[in-house]
Amino acid sequence: MNQNQIDEIAQEQAALFSSGQTLSVPFRIKQLKKLKKTIEDNEESIIKAVQIDMDKPEFEAWYSEIGTVIYELKYALNHIKKWSSPKKVKVPLVLFGSSCYRYPEPLGRILIIGTWNYPLHTVLYPLIGSIASGNCTVLKPSELAPTSSRLCTRLIQNTFEPNYISCIEGSANTTQSLLGSGFDHVFFTGGEKAGRAVMETASKCLIPVTLELGGKNPVIVEPDTSISMAAKKIVWGKFINAGQTCLSPDYVLVNERVKKQLIEEMKKWLLKFYGNDASKNPDYGRIINESHFKRLLELLKGAKIVSGGKTSMENRYIAPTIIDNVKPDAKIMKEEIFGPLLPLIKYNDLKGAISYINKKSKPLCMYIFSKNKSSQEKILNNTSAGNVCINDTIIQHAVLSLPFGGVGKSGIGKYHGKASFDCFTNYKSVLKKSNIINSNLIYPPYKNKLSKIKKYI
Repeated sequence: MNQNQIDEIAQEQAALFSSGQTLSVPFRIKQLKKLKKTIEDNEESIIKAVQIDMDKPEFEAWYSEIGTVIYELKYALNHIKKWSSPKKVKVPLVLFGSSCYRYPEPLGRILIIGTWNYPLHTVLYPLIGSIASGNCTVLKPSELAPTSSRLCTRLIQNTFEPNYISCIEGSANTTQSLLGSGFDHVFFTGGEKAGRAVMETASKCLIPVTLELGGKNPVIVEPDTSISMAAKKIVWGKFINAGQTCLSPDYVLVNERVKKQLIEEMKKWLLKFYGNDASKNPDYGRIINESHFKRLLELLKGAKIVSGGKTSMENRYIAPTIIDNVKPDAKIMKEEIFGPLLPLIKYNDLKGAISYINKKSKPLCMYIFSKNKSSQEKILNNTSAGNVCINDTIIQHAVLSLPFGGVGKSGIGKYHGKASFDCFTNYKSVLKKSNIINSNLIYPPYKNKLSKIKKYI
């Protein structure tokens, strides 16, 4: 799509938004129901598309691309009337006789840029918040998942008018063209490097951004926890979607007293989950493309592999791999892995583990395995992360009352549930003054009034 076509869509969406049609709550509810029906009617096509792009297991494809989106849609439909209503707030005594409100209003035109690891989820999930808030929206799915991108375009075209919601395919150049089209907010999901580029371009036009990025998500395993259960949950969370998940554990900090036991338990669970050869298991996915495959091979060089390590360029297959004795300054510890490689680093005491985490950029997620509440609180109070899960992995993503997002280099802004509505909403502050009570205290002349106003303040 060329710049003229992009500009035409921008003008049409601006005109529709200015008409006020999207402001009506019944209109928003109708659009959310249309989106829900479209997803439910096309479940088979959605699963097939992500399987073509990523060889994603059917269970993972349905849950991540369909189930979670339907869940968010139902949540929005159940709460949209309450979210959209003005909220009365307290008024200070000095303004007695006034009433104050927060009026939620849509931002206007929204650009949502998705990524390839969950190609439909990362555009449709934030779209729910944009619709619920009353905005017009343009979706830009990832070109690295072309089958899913084409399907997304077809579904949106068949469901909505382009002057309300459009889906535009293309490369990074298309993204840059879109960013120059005067959106009121940009929502981006992807890596830190691309996120920097989006933010830089948006900043030139003073367009606010929400960046859902990633980072090196640490896991801390204390000796007081159930090592078998910790191993099960770490292995599950790490190797979903072949490790290509922004929430997945990136590395494990394990107390040296239980490191050997943890490795053996992880091997046991890998065998139960994927068998002796994960390449023949339909429940294990593949790497998105050759470029990412080669990047992961570079991270494996010189590693002490204690489980897995088998690869196949032809099939873009990398076995679930556990790496021991990883040096803190190793290449694999300097970037987000985003693949099925799990490094282990031992520590002597909790203070050392906390210190190691704090030397790195703030992660999107942190996982703590400990039964000791004092240890849990020590970690929580002395580290920073976008979200934390204790004694499990990834499941915090399913709690819609918990806003999801990063901190620092792992992201800007949050969404999910009410936070998705808030993301695309301006809360307009409104004061309504009654003229029944009208003090002259604040008006000139000010002589002899300062002492009185001080008493009020």
